Amino acid sequence: MKRSIRWMIGALAVAAIAIQFVPVDRTNPPVEGEVPATAEVRSILRRACYDCHSNETVWLWYSYVAPMSWLIARDVREGRDALNFSTWNQLDAIDQAMGLRESWKETDEGEMPPWFYVPLHWGASLSGQDRAALHAWATAPR
Repeated sequence: MKRSIRWMIGALAVAAIAIQFVPVDRTNPPVEGEVPATAEVRSILRRACYDCHSNETVWLWYSYVAPMSWLIARDVREGRDALNFSTWNQLDAIDQAMGLRESWKETDEGEMPPWFYVPLHWGASLSGQDRAALHAWATAPR
């Protein structure tokens, strides 16, 4: 029994080391444009949204440790696909309006930033004042 437990622990250790060599894309493509926002709103977006919704992701140390690296890279890829503030200028007016509406809806419903992101990024927590600024920005006529 003890021998099989030691063997299993050894196999798990080898597997944990081996998965570190699975490649993960952590690139930040060039920033092609800046979302039009006030300095206050841009500051909120940078601290609460840009890690997943821009090409300015800050890849912290745990984004280099599998299997967390896989999950983080997937979240960033999905976030950029949904709405990327670094390519805002490539969207037409309709897509920009839809992106603003959807981002505010998810923020208002507490979906964004995700619950699992905030504990590791204290600055991403949105205050009532932050929410009010984002709401005013997202719903302003364009």
